[in-house]
Amino acid sequence: MNLKTTLAVLLLAASFTSCSKKDGESTPDDPGNFIVAVTPAAQTGAADYLLTASSLDTGKISTAGNGVEQDGTYRYYVTHNDKFFSMLYGQGNPGAVTVYDIQGGKLNKLTNFQSETVQAFAPVKDDILMFKISRNMASPTSTWYKVNTKSLLITGEGAVNTLALSGNGELAHFSWIKQVGEKVFAPYFSINGNGFNTNYPDEASIAIFNYADMKVEKVIKDTRTSFIGRYFMDGLSVAENGDVYAFSSSVATTGGQLSSTKPSAITRIKAGTSEFDQGYYFDVEAASGGMNITNWTYLGNNIYMVNSSAKAEKGAYVVGTTVAIVDVAAKTYRKVSGLPNTAEIKVLTTNNYTPKDGRTGYLGVNLKDGTGAVYRIDASTATATKGLKVEGGTITAIQHLR
Repeated sequence: MNLKTTLAVLLLAASFTSCSKKDGESTPDDPGNFIVAVTPAAQTGAADYLLTASSLDTGKISTAGNGVEQDGTYRYYVTHNDKFFSMLYGQGNPGAVTVYDIQGGKLNKLTNFQSETVQAFAPVKDDILMFKISRNMASPTSTWYKVNTKSLLITGEGAVNTLALSGNGELAHFSWIKQVGEKVFAPYFSINGNGFNTNYPDEASIAIFNYADMKVEKVIKDTRTSFIGRYFMDGLSVAENGDVYAFSSSVATTGGQLSSTKPSAITRIKAGTSEFDQGYYFDVEAASGGMNITNWTYLGNNIYMVNSSAKAEKGAYVVGTTVAIVDVAAKTYRKVSGLPNTAEIKVLTTNNYTPKDGRTGYLGVNLKDGTGAVYRIDASTATATKGLKVEGGTITAIQHLR
């Protein structure tokens, strides 16, 4: 039985079970088109619940008796073509992919199928492109899959030798992937084995694929920064005019220790080109007094909502608790006021929502006292306003479907 046939059988089976209550579905207490993923409190290894909300600015939602329970822990989410994809990270094993839309303010399960556990995935055209990335020097084949968001079937798959791709004797490990025109840009860090160490901490690399056949057209490099993005973190963004911006956290490690000599910075690839723009460089550490970007959300009009951390806190997996507004055109960094003190914050969300109006972002703030809320960030004033309260767990993602 081939892959497409196998998936068709799985999808058919899913269609008969999608209306059951076995995965914890119940009537939401706040029907709406916003989706908030929450990990229940006081449970070890608990699966996320998906809650709906009519607004992110006011109100209250809770996991108590509400939400759609996910199957398994370590879920990651992406929205494309008005469908919400919930993907299980299977720790090396195959993981379930569950797909929803919104009907009458409630989550409606469209399908559930198995796929390989992937380490990078993103919308490309009408697909979700996914990469299962090798960390084995003796078996350096990384596999890609195209999941069509209309048919909800895997419509293509292939492989790339990521040892040959890097050309430096280490494995290329994609931090994320991004559609840029008809191409796919895949920034990567190189690793010299199963651990995430490298002998090349001071370079940024991007593999450029032709999406139609997923052939690698070229690899571009820049030695002004360390690698782009972070593990499982999107470091590329495409502006309205087609310019591509890239951030580096400067968190490469050698022998388990931070080893990059470059500051956290932002670089650019001009629209229609496939080389780093040597005329653009934004030293974020210099502009911010020593902060480094750990992730960002593009709000539109060259404006970003960023998480950042101080140099003393810097680490490969640190999610910074200092929120700021970055203007890549003006090369400015402004800390956001109105949020709880960083000492009170347990974790901030990195999967956030924005209407991309150049001004507004929504961020999940989870405090050490167990409370959580969605905050509205106004980029024009660099201020935060507390909005939707979330009870019963830790906010992990905020998304929206029409």
